[in-house]
Amino acid sequence: MPGYMQPCRYCNALVPPDSNVCPICGKVNPTGPLRCPKCRSPIRAGWIACSYCGQPLRTTCPACGKQTFFGDYCEVCGAQLLVKCSRCGTLQPPVGDICVQCKKPMR
Repeated sequence: MPGYMQPCRYCNALVPPDSNVCPICGKVNPTGPLRCPKCRSPIRAGWIACSYCGQPLRTTCPACGKQTFFGDYCEVCGAQLLVKCSRCGTLQPPVGDICVQCKKPMR
């Protein structure tokens, strides 16, 4: 169902409300609330932990190694907060030591 265009949280361009990627800046999750990387419940910047599953919302960026809020992108370098499984190639948030796809230990 079509809806009113909403501003992208990253570049402020107007995008469809059900967009998974902003067609202007290319960043993921451009509209709606930020979501917990583990359980997908809504979260807010500045929170210490997810209110639903308790996932800590401070993490180390895999790209720059700095501490950042566990949103979609690093607050320091801007890299997407994902790690790649060396066995199956699945990209996933760094929430554990086991790959969500192949169930093998991450290296």
